[in-house]
Amino acid sequence: MKELPTDIRAAVAFLRGNLSGLIRFDTEFMPIQIVVAPDGRIVASVMESMLRSTDCALYLPEEPDDQEKDILQLMVSLERFEEHGEHGHLADRWRAYHGDPPDVRWAVMSIDFSKFGPIAIDGEAMMVPNSLAEDESSVCRLMNQDREADLRALALRFREIKIEEPRMVGMDPLGFDIRGRFEVVRIESGREMVSGEDAIACIDERLASAD
Repeated sequence: MKELPTDIRAAVAFLRGNLSGLIRFDTEFMPIQIVVAPDGRIVASVMESMLRSTDCALYLPEEPDDQEKDILQLMVSLERFEEHGEHGHLADRWRAYHGDPPDVRWAVMSIDFSKFGPIAIDGEAMMVPNSLAEDESSVCRLMNQDREADLRALALRFREIKIEEPRMVGMDPLGFDIRGRFEVVRIESGREMVSGEDAIACIDERLASAD
């Protein structure tokens, strides 16, 4: 991941850790679940009316735990893609995180502009490619096949969430995504990871720090 200014890094980390929120299209508001694509854009299952709208915004999360906490606001442009077409892997990625989609239509969203607390951020700066995308599947496979207990321990220690059958569904230089029965839990890496091997080492470090 390229070197980011502190404010932008915080906003990108917040985006990757809050995958449920609201979408406003024209004057309507609806809940939405998202994932971040390898190129930094946003992917979601959407309604046809959302695709037709020229005025769309995301608000993450939908309901902050603390009313004083920041909400990330993203002005976005939606581009339709077909599940069985060139970008079908993005729909598969969404399903890995969230299960069955609420609609059969799909969109990839470019970020035009964002606001995180009092900070305004250019949309292009928020779309940070995942430099660990090539290593993501192999690390997830290893953790899911051989280290389920460690995933359970990470969620309990750092998020105080008990997950009976955890599955790692994604990672990037800033953290790991673990899916439970009802939600996706974000585990921050604590430092920026630079490779698949480094990601495994980081997991070991996080587990050791919990002892």
